[in-house]
Amino acid sequence: QVQLVESGGGSVQPGGSLRLSCAASGSSFSRYAMGWYRQAPGKQRELAAAISSEGSTNYADSVKGRFTISRDNTKNTVYLQMNSLKPEDTAVYYCNANSFYSYGRVPGKYWGQGTQVTVSS
Repeated sequence: QVQLVESGGGSVQPGGSLRLSCAASGSSFSRYAMGWYRQAPGKQRELAAAISSEGSTNYADSVKGRFTISRDNTKNTVYLQMNSLKPEDTAVYYCNANSFYSYGRVPGKYWGQGTQVTVSS
């Protein structure tokens, strides 16, 4: 069992930055692949970024070069650094844990509650 709690969302102007954090509790965090997914109003949930237990990463084309996913296994936390934010990045961002790494194509069964990110002038 893994419990996930996101934080760090908020409102920012276009071009701004935010860092999301996802704190995990439970067993064996370092063994899990982690991912950040997002869901905009009226749209399906989609992958933003994923990271394997070894640190390999994968990004959606729409965020490449702007977002960076990282993890700190000593703190049981995964991060999403978001730079050069655009209005189309507005969404609820969810943290996910998966027992295997699928480059984020298949999310695991553990989800956080989500954190809102709003990019607007």
